[in-house]
Amino acid sequence: MQSLQKLQQTFEPKLYQLPPRIQGHYGLRMFRLSGKEEYLQSSLIDLYSVTDAQRFYACSSDDQAFIKHQANIMIDQLGNGPRARARKKAIQPWPEFIFYADALLRYGSRIDALGFYSPCHSKMLQALKDYDLTEAITDPAMIKSWAAQLANYVYWSEQLNSGDYIAAYTKAFKNVYADDKDSNLSKRQFKNKIYGMTHFIFAASHYYQKRISAKEFKWILDYFQNNIDRIINETSNDVIAEVGVSFLLAEQYQHPVVARCQDHIISQIDPHYNMILSPSGRFDLASGEHRNMLALMLLNGMQSPLHPGPNLASYSQLASYLPKGLQPLPK
Repeated sequence: MQSLQKLQQTFEPKLYQLPPRIQGHYGLRMFRLSGKEEYLQSSLIDLYSVTDAQRFYACSSDDQAFIKHQANIMIDQLGNGPRARARKKAIQPWPEFIFYADALLRYGSRIDALGFYSPCHSKMLQALKDYDLTEAITDPAMIKSWAAQLANYVYWSEQLNSGDYIAAYTKAFKNVYADDKDSNLSKRQFKNKIYGMTHFIFAASHYYQKRISAKEFKWILDYFQNNIDRIINETSNDVIAEVGVSFLLAEQYQHPVVARCQDHIISQIDPHYNMILSPSGRFDLASGEHRNMLALMLLNGMQSPLHPGPNLASYSQLASYLPKGLQPLPK
């Protein structure tokens, strides 16, 4: 509990100094853990950010020249590191994929989760239905460089009723990362496999809004249990925290893997900065929020009921502050 409180006390007094999407990431997850209305403002800030982005992309999602141009910009923005280069190479056969998946699906699913139809919703939905994701999400090179993101995309497609890709992606993922091939995996590829597996569970939970079936994801939970030593030795703090959170979402609160992950994460909290620093030892609240939010969820234990949403349309105190033009989803 002391470590949990340290993390919260590090981030919450400075929450509104962080970039909008970082505030939203933190506040949304804290609401889903606690249901406390004090985190609604962070979610509202996130709604403004994603609504503005989605209006830009979705309202021109029937313009092929616009799609191609924006996809090229998004690919350029991936960066130039080893992971970015692998992603750029993998996506070459389907450059527009990034527009549909990482713009329309990403922002559309978030707005939906917060209780609204997206701007230009019908146009966006038709664009997504007309673009088949199957080839890209089942391509081995894509899976080896985008595993976690692809899990997000296929579950967001289900959420928005724009396509049914979960079974195809699950089959392709299991083939690319067959357990009997583990000895051939580099440290980077092993981490990508684990990161992909955690995101099957996170996406199925609608990102901590509901519990998942331990039976349905037994293939993942058993794998984590059987490989926890390698996971701790060869992955990173955020991935280790995700593995522990996966068991909590499956209501396996006393599982030995949870304790292993919690003990490791507690050992990684810097006593001076009261947070987990970057792998290089850098202190930065914005870039460190993701790994520390995961640590916070893991140490919380997540035994209290989860809280869906928040459905911002249902809070009267926010009514006059909502972005203009958004239509609430039916109750």
